[in-house]
Amino acid sequence: MSQPLKAWKGYAPARKDTGTVTPKGTSRIRAHEGLATISPNERKPSWLKVRSPGGPNYLRLKRLMRSRALHTVCEEAGCPNIGECWEAGTATFMILGDVCTRACKYCAVAHGLPTVLDRDEPRRVADTVAAMDLEHVVITSVNRDELPDGGAAIYAETVRRITDRLPECSVEVLIPDFKGDEDALATVLGAGPAILGHNLETVERLHPEVRPGGRYWRSISFLGASKRLAPRILTKTGIILGMGERASEIRQAMSDLRKAGVDILTLGQYLRPSLQHIPVARWVTPGEFDDWKRIGEEEFGFRHVESGPLVRSSYHAKDQARQVSAGAAGSIRHVLETDLPAPAEVPGLRLVQIEARRTSTAEADGRGVAHA
Repeated sequence: MSQPLKAWKGYAPARKDTGTVTPKGTSRIRAHEGLATISPNERKPSWLKVRSPGGPNYLRLKRLMRSRALHTVCEEAGCPNIGECWEAGTATFMILGDVCTRACKYCAVAHGLPTVLDRDEPRRVADTVAAMDLEHVVITSVNRDELPDGGAAIYAETVRRITDRLPECSVEVLIPDFKGDEDALATVLGAGPAILGHNLETVERLHPEVRPGGRYWRSISFLGASKRLAPRILTKTGIILGMGERASEIRQAMSDLRKAGVDILTLGQYLRPSLQHIPVARWVTPGEFDDWKRIGEEEFGFRHVESGPLVRSSYHAKDQARQVSAGAAGSIRHVLETDLPAPAEVPGLRLVQIEARRTSTAEADGRGVAHA
């Protein structure tokens, strides 16, 4: 029997205009038991301090976004680079609303049941990109598990509209996993983005707790399927460090991603959006981020690794689109873990906590390889 909504606790930001917000639940996870996490009262290291946004271009872009009823992940996810990027005239648009069907424990985006599907959004995004005269744009979204295609058609239409308006502007998409639906993936790829991104977010051990609506091998194999369907399109993923992962697990994630032929990897520091999100396990130093860049590129063969405390998925994205070329496909080329239900498919589920079935190494290397 489900609890009444008022009995549920957790992160539930107000003033969301595209859905009903549901609390995300406890910020405690089993992986942090016995671990000395960072106190919320502890000062951040000097390398994480950034200037508060407020320059003229930042204010202009904020007015522009609001006047066109658009959302940006820069604002919704509390990106520390928002001042730098907006002053430079770049932004990452968040389509499909501001309420997500999944409840990731590290994410500042609201969780709940979306109630709006704005089919005019692709036009308004393209108009705004043209008004900003961008050379590269990143399009991301909330998860929309209640939609048959997860919003893939809106993604494709947005890419096409931007390309029609600004043929010289490269478009990067940072997509959800669409519940592992290859047809939805093909719909987005068919629009011809320069980069297909989908974030792994964390290592396998932490995945079920901090990203309960997602699946570790589904995310990796989704990128592998992209390589099979559109080998010339760059693939990209991101991992957040500082949530309790171990060095050996980061290496394993890099190895698993390379089995899917992933081209670009971003690594950044986890910053706790609120006291209702999981605590920071540790501060990762700039020197360690430099080491992970070297390891990723030299030992594992990523075409490019963007690694630093303040790095986020779209950081320096334009340079990546211009300077990095797509590599070969890996051994994982078909989507795994497609038989697990998404949150919106579980009747009566208010909080996204679905037990994950562990995928064996043999299954990942076997069922995920290309068929002759």
